[in-house]
Amino acid sequence: MTTSTRGADKVPAVLVLEDGRIFRGRAYGAVGATFGEAVFSTGMTGYQETLTDPSYHRQVVVMTAPHVGNTGVNDEDPESKRIWVAGYVVRDPARTPSSWRSRRSLDDELRAQGVVGISGIDTRALTRHLRERGAMRVGIFSGNALPDEGTMLAEVRQAPEMEGADLAAEVATKEAYVVPAIGEKKFTVAAVDLGIKGMTPHRMAERGIEVHVLPATATVEDVYAVNPDGVFFSNGPGDPATADHAVSVMRGVLERKTPLFGICFGNQILGRALGFGTYKLKYGHRGINQPVQDRTTGKVEVTAHNHGFAVDAPLDKVSDTPYGRAEVSHVCLNDNVVEGLQLLDQPAFSVQYHPEAAAGPHDAAYLFDRFTSLMNTVLMEGQRA
Repeated sequence: MTTSTRGADKVPAVLVLEDGRIFRGRAYGAVGATFGEAVFSTGMTGYQETLTDPSYHRQVVVMTAPHVGNTGVNDEDPESKRIWVAGYVVRDPARTPSSWRSRRSLDDELRAQGVVGISGIDTRALTRHLRERGAMRVGIFSGNALPDEGTMLAEVRQAPEMEGADLAAEVATKEAYVVPAIGEKKFTVAAVDLGIKGMTPHRMAERGIEVHVLPATATVEDVYAVNPDGVFFSNGPGDPATADHAVSVMRGVLERKTPLFGICFGNQILGRALGFGTYKLKYGHRGINQPVQDRTTGKVEVTAHNHGFAVDAPLDKVSDTPYGRAEVSHVCLNDNVVEGLQLLDQPAFSVQYHPEAAAGPHDAAYLFDRFTSLMNTVLMEGQRA
């Protein structure tokens, strides 16, 4: 429920967590009420890419950086056609954007898209609270007719939880489309859209890959109808424990031993396809400054994350799966969470983070090259056979 109103920064707003803690501030963006899972993002820049990342569907994002909005909003950086966050929380919004690329202010964009937010609260205290208590349901309320605290808390506790949420089909494309290769076409990839970011197929196109982006409901037959050299499973929102259809499609790809690459939600889908479990992290990893080690090379990279669930796979051994041996290829250096998987007996791997670097560091760009190398190796072997 939202109402687009000018002068929202003077309207009182209240943030209510499901455990009863309350923060009072001012409306930012649209005026009204919104509900979702409260999570925090540690990135100091890239807010436009965060807002338009479909993986944030049904989440209220708390920015840990105190000053947000100073570069405004442009028309080049969105990762999808709309803002997906359920709500937005900032401490000190910029009064005036300052960037030659800016076309409008962030609060105007939030207001235009009906995104309810709150500003002027102690986001450091809120972040510490979420770190200690864990991500939880939250509501933001603003306007002249604010309900009483008891009513607001009751409404927050009636909102759906993220555990058990099946959301990929809500954010994925409804119709297949093609992102053509840039320059000479070298490969064809079928990309299953579970909440894909626009930069991801672009990164593949830069490497001569023609990308066929398919809906989350695509079947194995749909995947192979495009005669792919490789198959990609994207990032996306929700609980991977609900993604039975995507797991079934991935198993079909693994049975055919087609080169396979997954990121974020796609990593969790690969984990499930191999027989591992998944679990909800206490407060997740979100931001563009997360340290990860590639255990296959020993290299440490700074990476962009957005995930609240993780794969439960052993870090200290190679595991036997129905598709051959598998191992954890990447690990988070903050908490030893599994950040990547790879099969040792066929061309399939995945990472839990975002190598497309939108927004974020470019340390992990090599993963797209690794995918290209896998497809090239399989193609050459097929030609020799």
